Amino acid sequence: MPHFFALSGRKSTLKPPDVGCSQPRHPVGANCDLLRHFLIGLVMAALLLVAGLALAMPTAAAPQSQAASPTPMSPMSIGDDYCLGCHGLPGQSLTLDNGDTLDLFVDPLAHAGSIHGQKGYACVQCHTTVGEFPHPAFSAADLRDVTLQLNQVCARCHAGEAESVKDSVHQAAQARGEREAAVCTDCHTAHNVQQLTDPVTHALLPEARQWIPQTCAQCHNTIYEKYLTSVHGEALVGEGNPDVPTCIDCHGVHSIEDPTTAAFRLKSPNICARCHTDPQRMGKYNISTQVLSTYVSDFHGTTVVMFEKESPDAETNKPVCYDCHGVHDITRPDDPQKGLQVKENLLKRCQVCHPDATADFPTAWLSHYIPSPEKYPVVYYVNLFYKFFIPGVLGGMAVLVALDFMRLMINRFRKQPAVSAQRSAVSDQPPVTSEETMETAPAVEELLETGEEAKPVEPPAAGEAIAPEVTENVEETAESEPVESPTTGESTSSESLEPGEETAETEEAPTTGENTPPEAPQSDEEVTDD
Repeated sequence: MPHFFALSGRKSTLKPPDVGCSQPRHPVGANCDLLRHFLIGLVMAALLLVAGLALAMPTAAAPQSQAASPTPMSPMSIGDDYCLGCHGLPGQSLTLDNGDTLDLFVDPLAHAGSIHGQKGYACVQCHTTVGEFPHPAFSAADLRDVTLQLNQVCARCHAGEAESVKDSVHQAAQARGEREAAVCTDCHTAHNVQQLTDPVTHALLPEARQWIPQTCAQCHNTIYEKYLTSVHGEALVGEGNPDVPTCIDCHGVHSIEDPTTAAFRLKSPNICARCHTDPQRMGKYNISTQVLSTYVSDFHGTTVVMFEKESPDAETNKPVCYDCHGVHDITRPDDPQKGLQVKENLLKRCQVCHPDATADFPTAWLSHYIPSPEKYPVVYYVNLFYKFFIPGVLGGMAVLVALDFMRLMINRFRKQPAVSAQRSAVSDQPPVTSEETMETAPAVEELLETGEEAKPVEPPAAGEAIAPEVTENVEETAESEPVESPTTGESTSSESLEPGEETAETEEAPTTGENTPPEAPQSDEEVTDD
């Protein structure tokens, strides 16, 4: 029989073993040697076969236990096919410290349809510590601990969102030790993350608007049930109407604020106004867009706005939108049970704050409509009348005051030059007698009344006599014009006075010149001569 090496085509160089004799071997001994060599060759062939199978064994057979040391191969060089070779097969699991079972199965189709799978992100870009099998050791106290540990990897790519979450009510709950408060994967899932916004406009996709309430319902199911019966929920979930608000339109996305705070209450009218002041959206349903302006113009809204600006954290007992309309159970205004267009329902709402309100109490409210010829025409026309009446009255009064002031100023500026000139002329004249003063007084008064400028009178030169014509004119003026008495205010003329009376009036008449010295009293003889 051929030797073992003959099987491989090689020439044997081995010598037969020495059996202890020099004589030719018996045929039986030769057969024993051949069997021994055959067994040795068979064992070696079996070892080689086992070694080859071990190297060629596929990685589909998942190990039941993991080694403690990672492989030197870089995780970033591993494709998803390598990971899904094991994790794409159902039945893979890991037992946690408390006995919980962690399912390690990942649906390949779900991962491929996710936003990460569509953009070509690999498993190891999130699971950066996992390389080739065997994986590094992983331990967690329970299933929630697994979620909290792996949730940190989202911040590597989504740093902005992770920063916003720090100010949210969920993060505050986590800080208080409430482990069940929502984190990233509770809302977005781990391996089936969906596209929620339009890549171009960044607007929320219509189908995403319906996903969101269902996602929030995982923790807030009671509120979700109320929302389904509201006018918003019926339109969104039942009709697929994209114009109605979903959860994040009011509460935000990642920086969700605590809705039980005073600050949230004070700014809630602005949240409602985002939709209810949009003419394009409200025009489809014939809803007034004046809800915010009419609210802030009345006593309730004015007080709330003042609190929001001055003391945003202070409590106020003034109603905001949801105090009257509801929060998650908002109904249609014509709903017979809760609609505020029904007077009885409105009265019940008013009596929450005004227990003594009577049946006519809600009549004074004009709803959220500005008065017009169609809505509340009486109020509209009364307002229209006063819009013209009040400015007309006040404007007319202002015009009269302005005209009177202008006339006063004109008269003052016209008289001022005449008086100044007359005073200058009188101050330049020599002292005159009382008789001359009486003669010139009417002429001065006439100048003051007419506003004409007085011409200065040049005194006669020394030794020059006054012309007789001037003397006659002065005498005629004194005789023809009445003279007003400075003491009684009555006008008298020189013709109506007795000689003795004329002398007395002449003596008492004051002089008009400012610098004229007082005259000495005249004697009886001088009066007689005159």
